[in-house]
Amino acid sequence: MNSQFKLDNPVWYSLSETQHQIAIDLDQLKCYHPDYCPFVAATDTSSVTAQLQQYAQLVDNFYLVGEKPVLPANLVFVKELVCLQMVIEHRIDVVFTMPIISLNKEYVPELFELVNLVQPGYFKSKTVQLGAYRGIFNDGQLVAVAGERMKMESFVEVSAIVTHPDHTGRGYAKQLTAHTANDIISQGKIPFLHVAADNLRAIKLYESLGFRTRRKISFWNMLKS
Repeated sequence: MNSQFKLDNPVWYSLSETQHQIAIDLDQLKCYHPDYCPFVAATDTSSVTAQLQQYAQLVDNFYLVGEKPVLPANLVFVKELVCLQMVIEHRIDVVFTMPIISLNKEYVPELFELVNLVQPGYFKSKTVQLGAYRGIFNDGQLVAVAGERMKMESFVEVSAIVTHPDHTGRGYAKQLTAHTANDIISQGKIPFLHVAADNLRAIKLYESLGFRTRRKISFWNMLKS
């Protein structure tokens, strides 16, 4: 697909296209409203020092996705999270052993609690509004989820793939990832995801489903000094 170059800067193009209505546009820096997602992006990260300083007035802790930026004096780097960006272009054939439930407003508190238990810091009060979220329940407890986050005209990110620590190893993440990716493909779009480069267990799972690594991409976590 000719537009795959947009995946090199997924935050920028998501906020330029499908999710432009929730973008904070600071000229050369595009930012998610902090209630939705802690991500920002630029086309030239060497020239957004003033814009980073401006966005930092809204939120203490956030990530620039892409090339390493030059920081203003009031920000410090916390870490570089190196991720693999993985994509898949065909439907996934898996056996579904558990009912997969669409998570409506009734389940938002449980969803928020579970994601922040497993992946703290990324899931904000309005993240659930970015796309469809689905879950698996065990004895009435929400134990695994997956959903959608960044969205472009041709690509949708599979995100928040988490399982409660007491319920891992049962194939829940596999089923939810496949279900979410298949739904995205049915919309005529290509699913992609990001996974920490050192999370070998998750990478092996996604590869078993047919995802391929497209590139490495860095999430630069910065904090007010």
